[in-house]
Amino acid sequence: MKILVTGTTGYIGKRLIPYLLELKYELVCCVRDLNRIPEQFKGNPNISFIEVDFLAYDTNVKIPHDVDVAYYLMHSMSTSDKFEQLELTCAENFKKLIDATTIKQVIYLSGIVNENELSKHLQSRKQVENKLQSSNYPVTTLRAGIIVGSGSASFEIIRDLVEKLPVMVTPRWLNTRSQPIAIRDVLSYLSKAAGKKELYNKNYDIYGPDVLTYKQMLQTFAEVRGLKRLIITLPVMTPRLSSYWLYFVTSTSYKLAVSLVDSMKIEIVGRPNNLGTILNVAPISYKQAVQKAFAKIEANGIASSWKDSMVSSQFPYKLAKHITIPEYGCFKDVKQRAVFNEETTLSKVWALGGETGWYYGDFLWKMRGVIDKFFGGTGLRRGRTHPNKIQAGDALDFWRVLLADRDNKRLLLYAEMKLPGEAWLEFKIEKGILHQRAIFRPKGLWGRLYWYSVLPFHYFIFNGLIDSLTANVTNDLTED
Repeated sequence: MKILVTGTTGYIGKRLIPYLLELKYELVCCVRDLNRIPEQFKGNPNISFIEVDFLAYDTNVKIPHDVDVAYYLMHSMSTSDKFEQLELTCAENFKKLIDATTIKQVIYLSGIVNENELSKHLQSRKQVENKLQSSNYPVTTLRAGIIVGSGSASFEIIRDLVEKLPVMVTPRWLNTRSQPIAIRDVLSYLSKAAGKKELYNKNYDIYGPDVLTYKQMLQTFAEVRGLKRLIITLPVMTPRLSSYWLYFVTSTSYKLAVSLVDSMKIEIVGRPNNLGTILNVAPISYKQAVQKAFAKIEANGIASSWKDSMVSSQFPYKLAKHITIPEYGCFKDVKQRAVFNEETTLSKVWALGGETGWYYGDFLWKMRGVIDKFFGGTGLRRGRTHPNKIQAGDALDFWRVLLADRDNKRLLLYAEMKLPGEAWLEFKIEKGILHQRAIFRPKGLWGRLYWYSVLPFHYFIFNGLIDSLTANVTNDLTED
């Protein structure tokens, strides 16, 4: 069976692909940017990749005519105020391309939408479901509640709250009921639904066995972590204050926090069905899901994270747009050091950020993260998904990885903090020399003033950084 997968680089897509490969399916994976093909899938003989941007219909895009099943996994909690229209555009363009094939089934992962009044986010899911309907192929819709797994947005937000706040003064929506489901069960439902004719043109809610309030979810999480937490729920806390509360305490962006608060006011409890019997899936409890998520985290086995999605930042473009660093109209801080052991230095570069930190002046890096968060940026709280593995498209604190080419010993980062301009940070080893370049392209007068205001800090931070990366060497070459 030949299967088309959209959302290849997303949280669900990255995890679903191994399940489908295990079932011996031939996969055609859609990516918006060929620079973002996940490293673990490159070179796999059972996977082919096609570049397609579903936001822009392109008649030159050729979906294989003989595809049997397609997974529609493109979701948005976008930083754009027009995310509903963007989601409908994606669905419409997908439908146009799929209609030209002999597709036998489309499987859509949606959200539970059983309430009369829905959030904008859930309403958009329902609209997409309607848009995907066609007389040319049947649609199977699986509607999930809160997804619990290492790296999922809900899991990481709950983790931030529980581990950072011994006492929580919370909004009243923490008393809203939900029916969470483990990521492993979502993947089981999705992978086993392929080709099941009895599921054609039907929709099913998928959920775990526990109906819990968000407060109970926090308390259970704390129990698993062996933490005592006092949670006080206020009867009055405006949506704006609730959004700021999530934004400043967790790693989420402000606009994502607004979307989450909007959704968390809606009860998400599934309708009874026999899908578990049909597909032989027995969902595990919320507590078990949390325990399994931490087992993955402790083993450094996180397969994907919502933070690596472009929705976790302000980044609206393809990576390729920024890989070529501009040479003119820019301010530069360029440093070079001889390298005693290239592999050791490269390993240090590949471990930058997250729990490792920045080797020198971490306090100043953290202060910059706090300032960025205050002005509505991403801050440092995203960290990184893996302590020493990295690939193009990953989030790294308040940077986005544009290029991670270990063979050619080059790492290129693009700044996602709030800036009056654009910034790049590059590390490259050539002929025993580490080249470290910080490039800033200012936007107007404020950009120039910003560069000169931080110049003294750059002198200490970037000198200290390259010295730490080449700590065994005293041979200082040139500084421009």
